[in-house]
Amino acid sequence: MLDYISLIKILVEIGILWFAFYFVLIFARGTRGVQVLKGVIFIGLFFIVTQKLGLDTINWIFTKLFAISVVAVLVVFQPELRRGLASIGQHRWSEVFFRESEIIREVSEAALSLSKRKIGALVAIERDSSLAQYIESGVNIDAKVTTELLITIFMPNTPLHDGGVIISGDRVVGAGCLFPLTQNPKISRTFGTRHRAALGLSEEADVVVIVISEETGGISIATSGNLTHDLDKDTLERVLRNLFKPDNKKKRAFFSRGRL
Repeated sequence: MLDYISLIKILVEIGILWFAFYFVLIFARGTRGVQVLKGVIFIGLFFIVTQKLGLDTINWIFTKLFAISVVAVLVVFQPELRRGLASIGQHRWSEVFFRESEIIREVSEAALSLSKRKIGALVAIERDSSLAQYIESGVNIDAKVTTELLITIFMPNTPLHDGGVIISGDRVVGAGCLFPLTQNPKISRTFGTRHRAALGLSEEADVVVIVISEETGGISIATSGNLTHDLDKDTLERVLRNLFKPDNKKKRAFFSRGRL
């Protein structure tokens, strides 16, 4: 029977491995690393099967190729690894998780300010899906989410005001980005390109998109292919808090008015 010290060691090892695998998955999500992880898992399972079957030649080949593959992965994924290591060094562990209350407040204040001035805006906030492919269509940015930054980006006659802003975690990661337009024929003709882009992106990815109408100043939110419009500041904050609840399994449930 295992003594208590051995049991504690096993539990600590399991915890460390779980912690490491979790952050590897978080780091790889939305990058080319996801496909690599799938390939590694497949090869690992294949290697175990060949060992059990006693296929010595195949095992020998896999063993020789393993060292080469490690070097190849380091070369191919050098940019991703550099960004990941840099982010670990820049952020405290307490700040790894999404600080939703602060982001919601900053985004809501910016939306209200832009709405009062009738300045059009389009802001996409990542949830479970990565928007890396859409960031590439705009300008890469790495800045903390603030009300002032969002307002400045969407001011008329600035280079980036026509596109969309992408927020990942607590950072603005892209501006002037292009989003796909929805092909839903049931959408009212009163909605312009920004609303159609918001709906289109929400149909393609698990994301929350905030839209400010340039004509009316109305505030809308698109998620999962649905649009909630004519929101005031309090309702906007309430919707966002509901959508970003960790235990919220039914993310469409709150949308009870102004729904398409």
